[in-house]
Amino acid sequence: MHLDLNALTVFAVVAETRSFRAAADRLGVTRSAVSQTMRKLETQLGIALLQRTTRSVSLTEAGARFQAGIAGALAEIGQAAEAAAALRGHPSGLLRLAVSSIAESFLSGPQLGAFLEAHPGIRLDVTVTDAEFDIVAEGFDAGVRLGEVIAQDMIAVPVSAPQRQLAVAAPSYLARHGRPAHPRELPAHRCIGWRPAPELPPYRWEFGADGAEFDVEVAPHVTTNDMALMIRLACAGHGITFGMEESFRPWIGRGELVPLLEDYCPPFPGFFLYFPSRRHLAPKLRALIDHLRRGGRG
Repeated sequence: MHLDLNALTVFAVVAETRSFRAAADRLGVTRSAVSQTMRKLETQLGIALLQRTTRSVSLTEAGARFQAGIAGALAEIGQAAEAAAALRGHPSGLLRLAVSSIAESFLSGPQLGAFLEAHPGIRLDVTVTDAEFDIVAEGFDAGVRLGEVIAQDMIAVPVSAPQRQLAVAAPSYLARHGRPAHPRELPAHRCIGWRPAPELPPYRWEFGADGAEFDVEVAPHVTTNDMALMIRLACAGHGITFGMEESFRPWIGRGELVPLLEDYCPPFPGFFLYFPSRRHLAPKLRALIDHLRRGGRG
């Protein structure tokens, strides 16, 4: 069966955006052209890929399987085309990244700012998310996450120094409630916890001692997916919170937060840029990798 590459590209954008209008805007065509292309593709395949209503577009089961099946092939074709085009000029195009919200050094600005200065032909689309998903199937070029949660079949490039997690609290809280001497004392304290989504349980606080790791279930008085709120509440003296040392460093430096239990907070490998192993690496992604390996200096 011969399938039109343009139709596959249109379908991939519709599947990602769940909207004919948004797909048309991204592709620079009319909404009717997108709709017509989808009808022709479904007719050729002999099965519905999309469920349409007056207000939304969703994937059928067949559509979801088709999207997953073509994502890698479309990415390979795009990278091969960019590799060929790069021979006549500089890396260019849209570079889509999915970045963990706690990758503070990567998201702080200087690294990415220097990269854009060095490569004016590249545009960045950065989605900050802590959800776990297949970056290839979702149309991303690469992601940035802690190394321990990256799938083993991915290529990973370090983008930060080793990290560690800390428990912190405001001096006012410690004056009222005292300082815990061991992580096992934390459940007796007011704690401010994190969870990535409402349907998931709060994150268990992880520590280490004598080469062994252990975690503590603290039963937080406040739970949120917003690190900024956690820090504001902790600074206001409402409890102990826990997260990446990088996130707390400005407040620790000003004395607004105090590190706790540091002897139980060992370092671990930090954040990595990760992407699937491919024969033809897109020049725009290669440029970012080279930039990061030089230390983000452009």
